[in-house]
Amino acid sequence: MTTSHLALVDPGRRETWAVWQEWPMHLDHLSYAAGPAGLDATVAELSAALGATFLDGGAHPRFGTRNMVLPLRNRQYVEVVEVLDHPAADKAAFGQVVRQRSEAGGGWMAWCVSVDDMTEVERRIGRHAVPGNRRRPDGFNLEWRQIGTSGMKADPQLPYVTCWDVPPEEHPSQMAPSEIALTAIEMAGSPHRLSDWLGEPAVDALEEIAVEWVAPHGLPGIMSVSFETPGGVVRV
Repeated sequence: MTTSHLALVDPGRRETWAVWQEWPMHLDHLSYAAGPAGLDATVAELSAALGATFLDGGAHPRFGTRNMVLPLRNRQYVEVVEVLDHPAADKAAFGQVVRQRSEAGGGWMAWCVSVDDMTEVERRIGRHAVPGNRRRPDGFNLEWRQIGTSGMKADPQLPYVTCWDVPPEEHPSQMAPSEIALTAIEMAGSPHRLSDWLGEPAVDALEEIAVEWVAPHGLPGIMSVSFETPGGVVRV
């Protein structure tokens, strides 16, 4: 088992493909699939554990899902996602993953890194990003591009990548003030597999978080997450 404390990457840096190893990525959010009792019950359980309130994020029409959001410090957030009875959920990889994880009992499903320019990520993965959007209850249409959900579906230790097409103040982490910080992740998998997928920037994107890599006994992916809260450290 390996534990690493990874250094913060300056999000203002911009590099060329020739120096891909220094291309900046930021750990943007974690996705948690609703359990058999549904979205509201899952959110209530997590809210009680963390001592915080999740906010209604709205529906993803292109993916056939909807979420509720918990803003965190450091421009990060947690989303709890449920699949909808919608044709898009059967076609989009993200919707398929949510359905599969929920049917398996729910829990941690995925992690996502963000970039300011998707060009080099598209070049490395070999395909184009797809648009995503979610209309919040206040009417604002949140828009982004994402790539890598098929890779995440096949190997859940791998992140997918988002490039936000909204002003910084509209990022989901800014929906409300937060006193909760993501501090540690236990991941079944290997940092070498992650590096092979997206290069060292994906490893560096975990930014000052303690990451414990453990050999997977079953499916790889997020095993647990620790948060610093006003009431102390909470492990989910």
